[in-house]
Amino acid sequence: MDAKQLDAKHPHTAISTAGLLIALGIIYGDIGTSPLYVMKAIVPELIDPRLILGGISCVLWTLTLQTTIKYVLLTLNADNNGEGGIFSLYALVRRRAAWLTVPAIIGGAALLADGVITPPISVSSAIEGLKQVYPHLTQDVIVYIVIAIIAGLFFLQSFGTQIVGKAFGPIMLLWFSMLGVLGGSWIAQNPEILKAVNPYYAYKLLVEYPGGFWLLGAVFLCTTGAEALYSDLGHCGKGNIRISWIFVKSCLVLNYMGQGAWLLAHQGEQLNGRNPFYELMPPWFLLIGIGIATIAAIIASQALITGSFTLVAEAIRLNMWPKVRLNYPTDVKGQLYVPSMNRLLLLGCIGVVLYFRESSNMEAAYGLAITLTMLMTTLLLTVWLRTRRVPLLIVVAFALLYGLIEGSFLVANLIKFPHGGWVSLAIGAALMAVMYIWLRAYYIKRRLTEFVKIEPYMDALRELSNDESVPKYSTHLVFMTSAERASEIESKIIYSIFQKRPKRADIYWFVHVDTTDEPYTMEYKVVELAPDDAFRITFRLGFRVEQRINLYFRKVVEDLVRNKEVDITSRYESLSKQHVTGDFRFVVLEKFLSVENEFPLVEKLVMQAYFYIKQFTASEDKYFGLDTSSVKVEKVPLVITPVRDVALKRVM
Repeated sequence: MDAKQLDAKHPHTAISTAGLLIALGIIYGDIGTSPLYVMKAIVPELIDPRLILGGISCVLWTLTLQTTIKYVLLTLNADNNGEGGIFSLYALVRRRAAWLTVPAIIGGAALLADGVITPPISVSSAIEGLKQVYPHLTQDVIVYIVIAIIAGLFFLQSFGTQIVGKAFGPIMLLWFSMLGVLGGSWIAQNPEILKAVNPYYAYKLLVEYPGGFWLLGAVFLCTTGAEALYSDLGHCGKGNIRISWIFVKSCLVLNYMGQGAWLLAHQGEQLNGRNPFYELMPPWFLLIGIGIATIAAIIASQALITGSFTLVAEAIRLNMWPKVRLNYPTDVKGQLYVPSMNRLLLLGCIGVVLYFRESSNMEAAYGLAITLTMLMTTLLLTVWLRTRRVPLLIVVAFALLYGLIEGSFLVANLIKFPHGGWVSLAIGAALMAVMYIWLRAYYIKRRLTEFVKIEPYMDALRELSNDESVPKYSTHLVFMTSAERASEIESKIIYSIFQKRPKRADIYWFVHVDTTDEPYTMEYKVVELAPDDAFRITFRLGFRVEQRINLYFRKVVEDLVRNKEVDITSRYESLSKQHVTGDFRFVVLEKFLSVENEFPLVEKLVMQAYFYIKQFTASEDKYFGLDTSSVKVEKVPLVITPVRDVALKRVM
């Protein structure tokens, strides 16, 4: 795909004012709202100048090394035809080694799991600012407000975010400008904080300050949105992200240093639950600031929800997730709605709010799982660098440096485990289990599905088509096939046509969908198996393309008719005279686990879990977009290993 085609698919990827504004609205929601809670997490009750200078220094250098160098400068280069994210990165390197599936699953599941805490912590941190205006406001009221905002946000997902999305950019521009102005005003009052630019203060905090190393878990909160920055690459393009990041980072640094300046001005005092972020605001501006912060938190949550939908859609196409229903509420590219994931995220977010109640408690749990995602990205990126023939010495240096940095963050975050970190890890483990089961079951089914050459059955197919003693099943009979070779077909399809119930049709169609490693491929190939009697259509669709097989199939048939390659007029004599188009009927074979099985314990557990989960998901005809057509779903047994030597004894 050339650059011109790419720009056509992504009109905002070219560097422009509109592209920069969209980048502000979509990319930086998570990382942009971090100032709401980072310094509150770093500083305990007593304000210690060593802690302030060291903490701010750690934040500045984390934003530089982790976000700027690793993600903005390096990782954004690993784009899959303009698309980013851990699954896009995995698609680029998965042919290098089978074991790369493991970091992809761990990273994807951890990203989804930690994302359950992002909306609650962002919205809670913003709403809790009301306590500074209304001191008598109870925590119960805060919890109710947070749940209402989150519930409303998830309710709106089914309508799409096209209209709201247009306002995101200007609002986030206002938000970051506010961060910069508030921070800059306090730096001017107390310029001593500028010493924190020296990494020596970070070193002193981590090595000399009692328990300083463990504060990395709190410092890490400033860069949790870096992975989302990479995931949303396809929406804006690397040029817009890199240029807008200069403005965003400047505003973030100003605000963090401004909070540090305020803390230095109050050293030796107790915080008593005050949030340094809101202390930067003059009293007359507080309500306005809380309102802007709440909207920014909602935007951050929206970005997370959209990213989760995209991640699940990619996982489905990579055979790592159940084929749940995907909806496209608007015509805007990237606008995706996954009802089942929307419900799961909503329940998860409400559960987090009710369990932790306060944002300070959520801070203790936040960030643990995302460190796993970043480590997995580093691992996949190391493999990608080798595929790009980067000198081995540079690749090793990259792997060691970021392995050390992210490994340190992971170890420091482990102290969060008993304080709520186990919640995100438990969710992540459950998601990893589902992904592992689905992928392993896919390979087991593929290994055990029996394929036969289709050519020997063509004469029998033609005879059946012309056999008027058999009632006609349909004018056009369409089978979905998983056979990758055009010359083969599943033996179960042959059984369905000739034996289960002879299915006589005028024309037989065999449709195969091949998911490519490129995100937006839309190609098809037609093979005539028997003149005017049997055709095979192979669709090559990218892993981000909607599976609307009914629509695509109709388009292909129209092209074939236009080119006079096929006649779809009904062959019933009375209807043929009227030039009536024949009816189409789809047949989807859905496998179930046969009771006649003896197989290894692990495969048995995997397949039992697979079929248990499958009963709660949408059927394959809905996933393929066939629910508006005439569809017959046939159940066929999946026999792993037939039971042998049945001990039956005949008696008289």
